[in-house]
Amino acid sequence: MTTVAVLDDYLHRADTFADWESLGPDVTVTFFHDPMGEEELASHLADADVLVLMRERSRFPRSLLQRLPNLRLVVTTGMRNASLDVDYLHERGVTFCGTGYAGQRGPGVSGTVEVAWALILSAVKRVGIEDRALRAGRWQTGFPGELAGATLGLIGLGNLGSQMVGPARAFGMDVIAWSANLTDERCAEVGVRRVELDELLRTADVVSIHLILGRRSRGLLGAAELARMKPTAVLVNTSRGPIVDEEALVAALRDGPIAAAGLDVYDTEPLPAGHPLLGLDRAILSPHLGYVSEPSFRLMYGQVVEDIDAFLAGSPIRVI
Repeated sequence: MTTVAVLDDYLHRADTFADWESLGPDVTVTFFHDPMGEEELASHLADADVLVLMRERSRFPRSLLQRLPNLRLVVTTGMRNASLDVDYLHERGVTFCGTGYAGQRGPGVSGTVEVAWALILSAVKRVGIEDRALRAGRWQTGFPGELAGATLGLIGLGNLGSQMVGPARAFGMDVIAWSANLTDERCAEVGVRRVELDELLRTADVVSIHLILGRRSRGLLGAAELARMKPTAVLVNTSRGPIVDEEALVAALRDGPIAAAGLDVYDTEPLPAGHPLLGLDRAILSPHLGYVSEPSFRLMYGQVVEDIDAFLAGSPIRVI
């Protein structure tokens, strides 16, 4: 008997998004819906042969993986998972496989870019603030901003960053960009102007982050960087929480210097009850929705089942 554990099925839908029964009668699949800490994970997964991870919702450091003696296969949705000790999996001989992901769903912009623009519009047009005011009996509490003629500063101009440019042009925005290795040739290809980070922070009306979390990007924007931004500027992060110093961001939203932030990602997810960001009107918050859609989940979980089936047949696919 092979035991499969499907983790972090927040919406209780993973069982409907793939043909798990096709794995056969010798495979038992258990779905876990709630976030768990290391001790809970170790207890619930002690007998698991296969782990199925939804992106980076749960952390699996070496200390936890060492407590899972039966583990033979880990499948992550997507082809990258920074919350997992991949080196240890390789050392131990545990097979590690991935899937396609939300950004590969076809023409148009990705779900992450859609969420980024939803946050930009909500912050600039004061949607969240005015919604709460209206429900409290107040009508028009401040002036919305305008995107026409404003400057969008993109930190990162890869696949997702470049998808931000088309909507920005449609709104009549100027677009500038920076990343550590960004070239003039890449900017010319996308149709934006390359600037240094300092200029981007000083001149952009909206700063949107589109970087992979790594050694160079962790803590990229701290108190000093946020202080360079315009007092009317909006910061949007749909990449990874730790790219921005969260404590510095809370202070910047509470006391200035920036006007608002639209956030889909956080240092700790789910965002803990009582977190300071939850009490700030100028923080527009969404619960890491960038890659969450029914078509994407059907794609990912369908390929998870394919990965497990291929592994059990002795010919693993999409090996990372």
